[in-house]
Amino acid sequence: MIFSLCKKTPNTALRSFLKQSFTSSKLLVFKNFASLVFDAFLSKTGKKVVFAFFLVTLSSCGIYSFRPPVTTKAKTITILNFPNNALIVQPTLSQVFTEELKDIFTKQSSIQLVVGGGDLVMEGEITNYDNKPAAIQQNSAALNRLTITVKVRFTNYLEPENDFDQAFSAYVEYDANKSLESIEDELIKEIVSQLAENIFNKAVVNW
Repeated sequence: MIFSLCKKTPNTALRSFLKQSFTSSKLLVFKNFASLVFDAFLSKTGKKVVFAFFLVTLSSCGIYSFRPPVTTKAKTITILNFPNNALIVQPTLSQVFTEELKDIFTKQSSIQLVVGGGDLVMEGEITNYDNKPAAIQQNSAALNRLTITVKVRFTNYLEPENDFDQAFSAYVEYDANKSLESIEDELIKEIVSQLAENIFNKAVVNW
């Protein structure tokens, strides 16, 4: 190596030496990484760790988006309209919530939506629509909290042990200096999305 370097001009020799060293370093790092991966696969726990790392890597690259698997055997679902029985009746809430619930089942699972006679049946009502000041904390801006509560009766004809009759609530907080009317549609959309996700997970993911 020294003899070879001496036969070249100083700059050329230095570049050649650094290139060879850098290449060797990369090979060493790759070899060590490959060894770690192989050793990890030798254990059951290691397989889970490597698989999790693989999913995270794909997700960060925008290739894979993780969703918990649907566990039900059901193929069809009937979702009835959820009437608004809250003391304060927001005129569009019933339709917005019912449609969001239907959308999440059709978009996040292979379960087919049917008008009647589904393997799964979901029904219920909106029981609360409440807007009030949030708990005031020191040195923080005043906030209001909009809360929506729905009562859900879920029947699984294939797996009756998964039936439930349960209330679900979700809320968002917003700047008290803003009027509810000016941002109400946006807030409802956010809350309804939370509710639908929670109900979906309870019904068919057991999350």
